[in-house]
Amino acid sequence: MWPLSRKKSPKQFEKVVDDESTLQHMVSRLLQKFDPSDIFISTGAKYRAIIGRQLPQISNENIIIEPVMRDLGPSVGLITSIFSKVDPDETMAILWGDHIIKDDATFNSMLSGAKEVIEQKPDSMVFLAHHARFANQNLGWIEYEQKPLGKVGQFDYHSLISFKYRPEMELVQQYVKDGKHAWNLGYFVTKPRFLWDQYRKYAPQLFSGLEKIQKAYGTLSYGQVLNSIYPTLEKVSFDNAIVEKLPVETGIVMKADIGWSDLGVWEALKEALQKTQADNVTKGEVVIEGCEDGLVFDYQGKKLVVALDLKDILVVNTDDVLLVAKKSSASKIKKLVESFEGGKYDELT
Repeated sequence: MWPLSRKKSPKQFEKVVDDESTLQHMVSRLLQKFDPSDIFISTGAKYRAIIGRQLPQISNENIIIEPVMRDLGPSVGLITSIFSKVDPDETMAILWGDHIIKDDATFNSMLSGAKEVIEQKPDSMVFLAHHARFANQNLGWIEYEQKPLGKVGQFDYHSLISFKYRPEMELVQQYVKDGKHAWNLGYFVTKPRFLWDQYRKYAPQLFSGLEKIQKAYGTLSYGQVLNSIYPTLEKVSFDNAIVEKLPVETGIVMKADIGWSDLGVWEALKEALQKTQADNVTKGEVVIEGCEDGLVFDYQGKKLVVALDLKDILVVNTDDVLLVAKKSSASKIKKLVESFEGGKYDELT
């Protein structure tokens, strides 16, 4: 979502919905059901100040700092190592801060339902999924047994069959229709003790380093050990490190409609905020006439942005970059920004 999202301030910290970031929205919806002491934020060291400004209700003790970015395998492992030491049998949910969810009540009920399942089946992971609104090949998909294993509240839950990340469009079109696939949100609910055992079994080298950090947690040496060990951990995704190796019988799928969107690209934000595809979505000092299927966001506020008689447009105006493109060309932005690295425009990446 460049030029709004940059290395110095990723998209989850930017105001893309109303006047709050998606991270603030996630915490706000959780606070409808949970106490602030039950909410933990995992983030990179350079974002700690942003977290403090945006989420003053979350105490410093609940902010878990990663000294450097080492992908989600180590990141989730660090959280799990701490939770499994502090309270290994307390149910935990891993959620992401860069998504839009429109139905807070159903989402929170879904979390409660997943917790109830895990209390009954503590050696499991409940993966939260979403009924597919359309054939999206840029998401992960999850396959489940059509016949439910059981029901908690309003939610059926199913046995896991498999995962598929960014499948071919031909497969995606089948998935939408077959009644046994859904969008994989990347959210899951489990016990710290169970997940920590999976690291021990399936990512032994990662586990070895994380275990040293775990032993130091809560002591005066924690900061030194964390800063020494964490940067040496293998860069590996959580899926590659753990999920792909899990025995399928330990996986459970719970799906619902919660109005979820993954804001990976501007197109996804447009789809999340529009009522119909022909709608224009705007923010800031913007006037649009005769336009269709456009997104025009003005974050500068120093001049009026006007668009006339255009279709499929993407305009994002910030203090130092003005992006103008076809909305359908949004997938090319990432490659363009990568070409800036190390050159004249490196500071804009």
